[in-house]
Amino acid sequence: MDGATEQIEQQMTILLRRVQSIHISTSSGEIDLERSAYGILCRLADEGPQRLGSLASAFGLDPSTITRQVQALEKAALVTRRADEDDRRASILDLTEEGRTVLEHTRSYRRERLQEIMDEWPVADREEFARLLAKMNDSITALVERGRSTAS
Repeated sequence: MDGATEQIEQQMTILLRRVQSIHISTSSGEIDLERSAYGILCRLADEGPQRLGSLASAFGLDPSTITRQVQALEKAALVTRRADEDDRRASILDLTEEGRTVLEHTRSYRRERLQEIMDEWPVADREEFARLLAKMNDSITALVERGRSTAS
């Protein structure tokens, strides 16, 4: 293992701990979203309504785990469930208007914090960091998909 890989692992560990310190809430703090709830809301907003199984697969979670997380979002009236027209046994999940509003506020808040963190970075550095983060996420997705296909 090369030194760069060791440094990346170490810096990612630090990053994960510090990202936790960016409190995930709306700007006025009236709704406190857990990290998992935020991820579900983002996925529904970015990729549209989907089945519970699709969410579980996307996050690499057991359906029972994602079910509990979605139930909490339903109880908070942030997501809604309706019958899947193609398969009445399945449900389709989507954001409610309140869910969209909460997500917009939360994303705005998080992006403002990121802007503060990187205010002194040159634009070219921010663009390069964004490009490399996307590349890292694509590589992680590819590795996870390869793992799923060999496990089947």
